[in-house]
Formats: sequence, structure tokens, C-alpha cells
Amino acid sequence: MLLKCLPQISGKIRTPLSDVWITRLKMFRIFGPPGTGKTTTLLNLVDQALADEVPPNQIAFLSFTKKAATEARDRAAKRFNLDAEQDLVYFRTLHSLSYRLLGLRKDQQMEISHFHELSKHLGIELVRSKKEPFVGDGTTLSSSDHPILSLINLARLRKVSVRAQYDQSHLDNVWEEVSYVARAYHKYKKANGLLDYTDTLVMFAENMADHCPRFKVCFLDEAQDLSPLQWDIAHGLDKHSEKMYCAGDDDQAIYRWAGADINQFIHLPGGTETLEQSYRIPRSVHTVADKIVSRITDRYPKRYLPRQEKGTVERIYDLSEADLSHGSWLILTQANYMLDPLDTTLRSMGYLFERPRQRSISEKLSEAVNGWETLRKGNEVSLHTAQCIYAYMSGNGVRVNRGHKKILEDDTTMFTLEKLQKQHGLVASADQIWHEAMDRLPDADRAYIVALLRRGEKFNAEPRIRLSTIHQAKGGEADNVVLFSDLAPAAALDFDNDTHRVFYVGVTRARQNLYIVEPENLHLSYLI
Repeated sequence: MLLKCLPQISGKIRTPLSDVWITRLKMFRIFGPPGTGKTTTLLNLVDQALADEVPPNQIAFLSFTKKAATEARDRAAKRFNLDAEQDLVYFRTLHSLSYRLLGLRKDQQMEISHFHELSKHLGIELVRSKKEPFVGDGTTLSSSDHPILSLINLARLRKVSVRAQYDQSHLDNVWEEVSYVARAYHKYKKANGLLDYTDTLVMFAENMADHCPRFKVCFLDEAQDLSPLQWDIAHGLDKHSEKMYCAGDDDQAIYRWAGADINQFIHLPGGTETLEQSYRIPRSVHTVADKIVSRITDRYPKRYLPRQEKGTVERIYDLSEADLSHGSWLILTQANYMLDPLDTTLRSMGYLFERPRQRSISEKLSEAVNGWETLRKGNEVSLHTAQCIYAYMSGNGVRVNRGHKKILEDDTTMFTLEKLQKQHGLVASADQIWHEAMDRLPDADRAYIVALLRRGEKFNAEPRIRLSTIHQAKGGEADNVVLFSDLAPAAALDFDNDTHRVFYVGVTRARQNLYIVEPENLHLSYLI
């Protein structure tokens, strides 16, 4: 069955996917430039393996992200009527695979409470954010966001000494402090029998002979993002597999700062295929992308073809020059702090948008506003909606009578305005619109909602606009991309191939139109 053609480079004949599948080569590498469908190609090969009656529990599909691994698992389960949890147990991230095959338990993992305890012991606050900085796939494994512990972790991912990693870092802390924390951290984990994220990878890499099963075929996606430690696991998987397929793109390797080793992917032995045809970017955007990628000096040469559509590339000076009223949008910056003023701008313009893991208007607030207007029209709302409404009302008798803020009813109970007034202490009346009734609503949120309503935005709609750093947008796409060319001072000082790769990724997210925002400071900008 000819599922897809994989074009080859270096004068090789283009080979159907089924021929790639039956190749006698043990290792096969697939280069996939932006939008060429490298993940889809791997999933098609998974289909081929299952169609050839390879037992599902002898197929491994490993990805850098949980999202990609889950997508592959769910697709295979649906197509071949398999149980995703029971049959496709090896569709995971490398960490999740390590955790499972080692038979680790939750109580063996470093939790946020352990970092707090260690902080008290050291007299150094090791957890700077209130939220859990890291949640492992299938575990509750946590990691600290403190720069010293991040450096220690990076050294192990790169398989270098902490001192070597410190010497090439820009860390403000003196070496004596770093060394002290490193020793104390190791001692604490050993004394309490605990493992962190990297410990799990190290343990699996060192004990694969005893814990890794044999696979008929192993698939590895986003291989350009693997660190040397993760590559040790990848090579171990190769030894435990009859066939192995690695897919990635060295031009999109933007995680070297996090330990990624692109050279291992570039120089991987075995067969090689390159997916040439992009199903995403039009010709005008491809011209810009080609200009950027030509600046990268250490890359694997490959042919890359755009869609036939021309598309547009436009240079603007301000976000307001782009008409955001239609289509999907990605608004991209090089650094996270650059997003905050754009957040303010979009709010003032009355656009619904999202940042990574955060909508511009919370589901709670959206439900409260819509729910109140539903009540005013004489319709019913659920218990959850009623609770959201009460959360933005004063409970001192002004909007809700004292003692009634907590609605004691069954989850299945429905409420009318009259019922809330008679049975649950509601004082606010139907004469009051949402911002009058919900008197605890912050002024900034009230102003934003007014702007949304003026523009006609629906609160419960899926946001068309996504505000993101380029790194966070990797793997994503949109009809329109607004790309800011400003650089963070650190990036401007340490300008190298990685900077080219970052902006290459940014440009190649666009399906139709690319808007390049001219920088505020030419000395702190990337020339596109």
C-alpha cells in the first residue's frame, strides 16, 4: 500500500513509504522541514506496522512532548480498534517510558514540598514560582525553577561536570554557592531515597539491558531536541529494536540552550529520507525562510519546496497595523517579557486571545458574565455557573446576604434568578446588568469585557489569536503570523546559529500571511 511518498536527496530515487517500511536498514532517519508532515509520516509508518500485524506491544513511539505521543497512540487505537492504555503502552515520552519500565513509584519522586524542605535546610529559596514548575508525564514529578538547580540539571543532561557547565554559563552566583547547593541537593535526594526528572533518565540509560523489552520497531519524533543523555537512551532503544525510525529537522533545533545535541541527529548512521514538500508555507514566506536558513552554517543540506500559493509578507511598525478581525493568528516574540505589552494592547483593542496555558479571559469570569445575563433573561443556570456568579459578588448583604455565598445544593440542581433570590440569599436584581451585579469584578477586567463586547467577541469561543514566544509556538501554525524582530539583550550579545534557527521557526509558522514588525532598536534586533 502506497501511503505517502518520501522524497530523497543526494540524487536518490524517490521511494514509496511502503518501500521505506520494508527496507533492510536497521536505522532510518527522516528529515522533515516545517510543514512537510514528519510526524504524520511516522504515524503512517505506525499504521504500516500494525497492518503488517506487528503486535502493538512491540511498537514503541517516543516523542519529545506528551502531546505528540498521545496523538500517535490515539490515532493508532482508533484506526485498528485497540485499547490505547492497554495495547499501546509504549507510546510515550522518553521520561515516561523510563519511569514506567523502571517500575518507579510516586513516593520516590521529588515533589514541590521536598524543594521547600531543602530550601529551609539551605537557607536559599529554591522555588521561585507558586505553581509547580514541572509536572512529569504520567507522574507528579517536580523540578525547581531556581537557576542553580537548573544549571545542575543541564550539566547532567549534557553529560558534563557541574563546574564545566558553570564556567560556560552567565550565572551570577559564585562557584562556591553553586558547589554547595549541588552537594546538598545530591545528599538530600540520597538520604531520602528520592529521584528527580533527570535521575530517572540516568537510571534508565544505565540499566536498559535489565529493563528495556525487545521491540519490532521503534519510532522517535523530534529527534533534533534530544540531549546527550536522552541520546544514550535512544541508542539503547536502537539496540533493543529490529528497526528504528528517527524524525526531526536540524534547522528547527532551538533547544540547544536546554541541552539538545543536534549533531547526533545530523550524523546518525543508516538510511536517510528528506520530506521536501511543505503543506504549510506559501512562496512569499518560503523566500524569507530560505534567506534565514542560508545563514545557518552547521546544517544538513536539504531541498525544501513551498506551496503554490503566493501568500504575502508585509513589514509593519506596530501591531495595530495588522487587521486581526479574521482568521487565525500567531503573534510571536523572541523573549517572554516582550509579550506583556502586547497583552495590554490586545486587551485595549478588545480581542479575545490566549497565551500558553492561559486565556485572556478566564473560564470562570466568562461563565459568570454569560450566566448572569442568562438569569436576567429568565433562563436557568447550573450550580457551577451560579457559584461563578457569586464569586464576583459581595457577601455582605449588598449583592448576596451574609451566610449565602456558598450554595449548598446538589451538582445536578438548576437555578433561576427567582430561586437564587428566595432560597440562596441573592440580593442583586434583574434590573442590574453584569457589571452592576458583580460588584467585586476588578476594574481592569470590567474594561476588557466592555472592549470585547464592543467588538462582538464571544467569551466562550475558541480564541483565534495566540500570543506566544517562538519557542512555545514550535510545532504550531496559523493563517497569519506577526513576528517581532526584537532581541533580548542576552540574545544580541550571544548571537549565533541558534538565533537564526529561532527566527526560521517563527517565520515558518505562517500558512498565508507573514507580518514582520520592525524593531524599536536596530542594535537589539534580528535582521529579517
